[in-house]
Amino acid sequence: MTSALISAIKKLHISIAPQIRVFSSSVAVAPSNTNLSITKKQWDFQPQYTKPREVWIENVDTVEEQKLGLFELHPLVFAAPPRLDLIHKNVIWQRKVRWVSWANTKTRAEVRGGGKKPWPQKGLGRARHGSIRSPLFRGGGIAHGPRSGKSHFFMLPFHMRIHGLTSTLSAKLAQDDLHVVKDLEIPTDEPGYLEELIEKRNWGPSVLIVDDTDYAPRNLIAASDSMGHVNVMPVYGLNVYSMLKHDTLILTLAAAERIEERILRLLHSDTRDQQKAFKLDQV
Repeated sequence: MTSALISAIKKLHISIAPQIRVFSSSVAVAPSNTNLSITKKQWDFQPQYTKPREVWIENVDTVEEQKLGLFELHPLVFAAPPRLDLIHKNVIWQRKVRWVSWANTKTRAEVRGGGKKPWPQKGLGRARHGSIRSPLFRGGGIAHGPRSGKSHFFMLPFHMRIHGLTSTLSAKLAQDDLHVVKDLEIPTDEPGYLEELIEKRNWGPSVLIVDDTDYAPRNLIAASDSMGHVNVMPVYGLNVYSMLKHDTLILTLAAAERIEERILRLLHSDTRDQQKAFKLDQV
C-alpha cells in the first residue's frame, strides 16, 4: 500500500506540474498583443533579499481609471517592516517641535498685595511669615510653576526619522492607500471634477498629493483650494505626520523616484556629517 500510494502521488505531481508552469508563466509575462509597459529600474543599491514591488501607473486626465503601465518600487523604501514604535516617535516629535507652551504663573513677587508682614515675628505663638503672598498661602504666588514661552523642541535621531518614513510608506502601500500617477495635469480647475475623481477612484476621504517640484499645475491648485481634505506637497516636505493624517497618498512618477533616490542614498551612506548640524553641544 505504501509503494502504491507513493507512485500515485508521483503521477499526480507529474500531471499537475505542467499546468503550474503554464499558469505562472502566463501571469508573470505580459501578452504580446498588449501595450502594457513595465518600468524596470536599475538602482545603485539593488534589492538583496526581497523582490521589487510593482504598482500601477494611473492617470488623472479622465475620471475613468486607466492603467498606463507598471512601476517598480524599491523594497527597502516601500516594503520595509512597519515599525509602529518609530512611527509613533515621529508623530510625537513632529507635534512637540512646533509646540510652544504659553502657560504662565505668577511668582510671589508678581502677585498683587502682601507687602506688609501679616503679624509680628514673636509673641503670638503663630508661625513666622513675612508675606501672605508666599506660596504657602492661598492666593499667593506659585513656586516653580510654568513660565510662558517654553519650547518643547528637540531633534529625533536621524535614523529614526529615515526609518519612520520607510515604515509609513510601506504601511500605505501594503494597505493599498498609495497610488502612483503619471502627472498632475487635470483638464479643468473645477472642484467638482476633482471630487468626482476622488470618489470614483476610492481615494477619500482625505488625500495627500506629492510632487517633485514646488510648482504644481494651476488646475490642480485651483480645484483643491476650496477642498480642505485635499493637500498638495513637494517631496522635501513629506513627513510621517502628514501621511498619517491623510487616508490616501498620491505620488507622481517623478516624486516616487526622488523619494527612492534620497532615502536609498541616506540608508547606504555615512550621515554623521549631516547629523552634526543638529547637535546642540557642538565644540
